[in-house]
Amino acid sequence: MSGFEAFLTPEITKLAAAILIALSICGVLYAVFQPLLSGNRRRDERISSIADRPQSVERRKQVRDGERRRRSVQDQLSQFEERQKAKQDKQKKLPIRARLEQAGLSWELKHFVYFSIACGIVSLLIGYLVSSNLLITAAIGFAGGFGLPRWYVSFKRKRRFNAFLDELPNGVDIIVRGVKAGLPLGDCIKVVAKEAREPVATEFQKIVETQVMGLSLADAVARLPDRVPVAEANFFAIVVAIQQKAGGGLSEALANLSKVLRGRKAMKRKIAALSSEAKSSAGIIGSLPFLVTLALYLIAPDYIMLLFTTTGGNIIIAGCLLWMFIGIMVMRQMINFDF
Repeated sequence: MSGFEAFLTPEITKLAAAILIALSICGVLYAVFQPLLSGNRRRDERISSIADRPQSVERRKQVRDGERRRRSVQDQLSQFEERQKAKQDKQKKLPIRARLEQAGLSWELKHFVYFSIACGIVSLLIGYLVSSNLLITAAIGFAGGFGLPRWYVSFKRKRRFNAFLDELPNGVDIIVRGVKAGLPLGDCIKVVAKEAREPVATEFQKIVETQVMGLSLADAVARLPDRVPVAEANFFAIVVAIQQKAGGGLSEALANLSKVLRGRKAMKRKIAALSSEAKSSAGIIGSLPFLVTLALYLIAPDYIMLLFTTTGGNIIIAGCLLWMFIGIMVMRQMINFDF
């Protein structure tokens, strides 16, 4: 024992402890990295990937189909945006005949000319009775002959567009219920043409007549924004055209469109309510100079008539009218909300 104890020197003991620690560390590392080194993990991953390959292929196919459909919808939207820009440029240069049709008037061009001549003659008589000045009489006659008929057509056109916007959501709801019941879109449009109120019934009847002439349903509906150049009609044409070419649930798309139309209608009424105070203030400010002039004419006619009988007075009136017109246009631009 004395020889063995002599052999166990401190250096030998430290060396043995170091060897044992190194072996322990190697055992732990082997236990941790053995799956990676042996290839079992790679084998399991490969087997699992082969087992899941049909699902991954189908997922990639679904992704490709979704991207293809998204691209198709984006191409359709870009085409419609280009058409809409072209239509807006075209609407700025509409002839009188097209404006009469959009206003719902059954006039021919000669009837509009007769109406303009009659308004001009009446305006000349009124101007001659109001003032003996030839320039003022000619200005009143020109405004009555060229401005009044066009204002009347624009008034009727705007009122018809507002009536169309009020009834269009109801017509879209009729189409949604018909499509959910199993009716084709063309038959649903015929129902709207018979059951809806004017002017929606007339416009949808024109769609039916255009389709009977040989055009497709998408092309027939695409002509609706030309006759009624409002954003809501363009929305309806876009939804129908995309559904006809790209597919999808028509009832769901039209139901969403109906919600959008009703939301825009509610927003427009809210804007009208919020801007009513500004409009009334602008009306009072714009009419106040004329009311003051009338009051002064009734109280002291000799005092106010200097503006009408002298050259300096006429220049003052012309300048005041010009500045009033500029102020009214500025106030109109401030309270005219477009969305």
